[in-house]
Amino acid sequence: MNARSILTRAAAGVAGGVLLLGVAGTAFAEDQKDAGDVAVEVAISELPGGGALSMSVAGTSTALSENGSTSTVRQFTGTLPTVTVTDTRDPADIPQGAGWYVLGTASDFVSSAGDVIGAENLGWAPRLIDGGDSGLVAEGDVVDTAIDGGPNGVGLVDQELLAITNDSAAISSEGSWTADAALTLKTPAEVEAGNYTSTLTLSLFE
Repeated sequence: MNARSILTRAAAGVAGGVLLLGVAGTAFAEDQKDAGDVAVEVAISELPGGGALSMSVAGTSTALSENGSTSTVRQFTGTLPTVTVTDTRDPADIPQGAGWYVLGTASDFVSSAGDVIGAENLGWAPRLIDGGDSGLVAEGDVVDTAIDGGPNGVGLVDQELLAITNDSAAISSEGSWTADAALTLKTPAEVEAGNYTSTLTLSLFE
């Protein structure tokens, strides 16, 4: 009985199918005399215009610790995980006049009890770790907290600049650049105690 006949009879009923398939499997195993492997290979070339502009962050969280508090203001500091921008594109594929930049914005801090510290109370001081040899990548300005006041005292409520270049094509051969930022949270001394969490969203644009 060949395999086609076995499969045809297997279709005649569920109970018979189970039995017949079991027998067929045994028969195939017993009748096999030899075996051989065939390696299947394919060479896939890189598409023209390959490469991409991308960003990675060396961590999904960071913790702020109390540091430098006074009788009227409590201060908590920490460091943004290192942000890396990578460009693997051919300079010829980058639009003329294009430049990339990384922005950051924070949500309000909310405690497990539901207490809220506004995002305007979180500021940062961007820092280039590796801006490349060209000098064409710059860090963003310091953003102070609302408690600091002044022209930069807006906190990370809106999208604030971490790093920027005005000429993606000119620096693409450098490959990658890194930056981080010193983070500072300032609150009134009478802030409610608790474990607070905020989300700082980083975005790469060109």
